[in-house]
Amino acid sequence: MLGISVDHVPALKAWADTFQGIQYPLLSDFWPHGEVCQQYGVLRTVGSSERAIFIVDKEGLIQYIDIHDVDDLPDNEILFSELRRIDPEAAQQVPPEPVAQPLPYGGIVMYCTQWCADCVRARVWLKERNLDYTEVDVYRVPGALKQVREWAGNRLVTPTFNIDGTIVIDFDPERLEQVLGV
Repeated sequence: MLGISVDHVPALKAWADTFQGIQYPLLSDFWPHGEVCQQYGVLRTVGSSERAIFIVDKEGLIQYIDIHDVDDLPDNEILFSELRRIDPEAAQQVPPEPVAQPLPYGGIVMYCTQWCADCVRARVWLKERNLDYTEVDVYRVPGALKQVREWAGNRLVTPTFNIDGTIVIDFDPERLEQVLGV
């Protein structure tokens, strides 16, 4: 697995640091700017790239392409399914998922990721209003991803809030104000 970005190396390092490290290599497609992204057809005219996932097999053939909005998260289960299809032997080596523990409940619980733009905006919004909340990273807390998908109609939408049992899908300040009475 490789991560490729049109960002400069220091920007990639800063992004990786938000996750306390990344377990796969990050490559900078900064100079000549976006050459790899352009070859794959995902370089935008403004100089940034689409959020895209390409699965390339051992022979170098593209087996799967997923291009989606920069604020949307890829569906990891679809990706794992594609990887199992492409390399069934490697699929047998996947470790079992950790056992889910009870998820936090009560007050404001925000299910999110470290890098989601709406999650970042939601953190700022909550802080500006001095609202205490519990943050649950859907990729690090067993069971959180499944729970969010159940609430969001089998989609992964972050942030998703559980406010004393009332579920708010996505960062919707007006709806949050209504539920919280602020």
